[in-house]
Amino acid sequence: MNPFALIIIMLTVILGTLIVMTSSHWLMVWIGFEMNMLAIIPILMKKYNPRSMEACTKYFLTQATASMLLMLAITINLVHSGQWSTIKPLNPTASIIMTLAMAMKLGLAPFHFWVPEVAQGIQLSSGLILLTWQKLAPMSILYQISPTINPTLILTLSILSVAVGGWGGLNQTQLRKIMAYSSIAHMGWMTAAMLFSPMMALLNLAIYIILTTTTLMMFMLNSTTTTLSLSHTWNKTPLLTTAILTTLLSLGGLPPLSGFLPKWMIIQELTKNDNIILPTFMVITALLNLFFYMRLTYSTSLTTFPSVNNMKLKWQLSPTKTTIHLPPLIILSTLILPLSPMLILLE
Repeated sequence: MNPFALIIIMLTVILGTLIVMTSSHWLMVWIGFEMNMLAIIPILMKKYNPRSMEACTKYFLTQATASMLLMLAITINLVHSGQWSTIKPLNPTASIIMTLAMAMKLGLAPFHFWVPEVAQGIQLSSGLILLTWQKLAPMSILYQISPTINPTLILTLSILSVAVGGWGGLNQTQLRKIMAYSSIAHMGWMTAAMLFSPMMALLNLAIYIILTTTTLMMFMLNSTTTTLSLSHTWNKTPLLTTAILTTLLSLGGLPPLSGFLPKWMIIQELTKNDNIILPTFMVITALLNLFFYMRLTYSTSLTTFPSVNNMKLKWQLSPTKTTIHLPPLIILSTLILPLSPMLILLE
């Protein structure tokens, strides 16, 4: 892609998200979503082939349907309140429709079918934008409408997402699909927290973005897209295998690592609000996520590929990709937990 065109497109994507996050007028929110959606399509289709074309078509149709539902919710709210302001509480019907529209944009179950398919059809760099940046705008709208969200609807979506995110990733060998199902499960945790403590949902989103960015950047460093290619990394970059192990376990939510922090705080918040069955179910389904992360760490770090490089000639080319951003990201992905008492005080 032409670098000048890429800069313009990226600026439009960023601007669209910022318009959604900062607008106080519902029509501007809708325009921001449309700008973001239309600008992201060329980025997803950066390397043109039939597979990426199919992925972009699926993404466009889903997002266009969600935008149509969003406009319907805005119109219903306008008829009932006579205002375009985002600050005014939503009409209950408009709130339900808007929640469903945001669920489609985020890829929450049962609207999750597009996420693994689109993630699998695009490059890792485009997948990174899709699974991180594209979550900001819908989550900011859910944050704004959180006082009027229907509790039954949002908790049903959360439970389904956590379950589907765990079950769906079990038989996958493609890394992009595994990260997509991981995204669905994490979105379920965030929306469950949104009802009781919106700030905690935003903390979860921030940590999820850090973890996913780190993981996908490490995959991009070796251009690994399957579990088999990931198992060869020890021969290319042995130190990176340890980093992949810790980051994946952090994504799974193991206690010494950063990924445990949001899960711990969300469970604490849910139990404070007399919800016992919901966090218990979410923790059990989180074990499914941990299983497929453990399978990746096993094939990457805990086994050695049965071949030794005994040749005199150096058969592996020197790495050309810069890794200056990886050390701080890996530190953030694994060492945020000691800061948790301070974060609880801020909460």
